[in-house]
Amino acid sequence: MFVSPLLSVGETETLPRADFDEAVSLDSPWQVVVWNDPVNLMSFVTYVFRSHFGFSTEKAQRLMLAVHEEGKAVVFTGSREEAEQHTSALHGWGLWATFERVEV
Repeated sequence: MFVSPLLSVGETETLPRADFDEAVSLDSPWQVVVWNDPVNLMSFVTYVFRSHFGFSTEKAQRLMLAVHEEGKAVVFTGSREEAEQHTSALHGWGLWATFERVEV
C-alpha cells in the first residue's frame, strides 16, 4: 500500500486507475501473414501450406494465389504462442512470414 507523505498515519490515498485499452487485451487473436517473395515457386508455397497446416489443395492454392497476386495472405489466426510457432516453422520452410495482433 502506498502512503503519501502528505497524509497522516492511517489515511490512504486512492490513485487514479490507469486507462485500459480493450484493443490491447491479452485475449486478442494473432494472425500469421505469409508475404510474397521472389524465391519460392508457387507450387512449393502450395506444398508448404498443405504439408504444414494440412489445408486442402483448393485452400492451399487459394492462399498461394493471394500471396502471389496480393502480396500476402493470412494463413492462421489464433493465440500468440501458436502464431509464433507457425511463423518459425514457415521460416524453416524458407517462406517470408510474420505474425501480428488482429486489429479489432
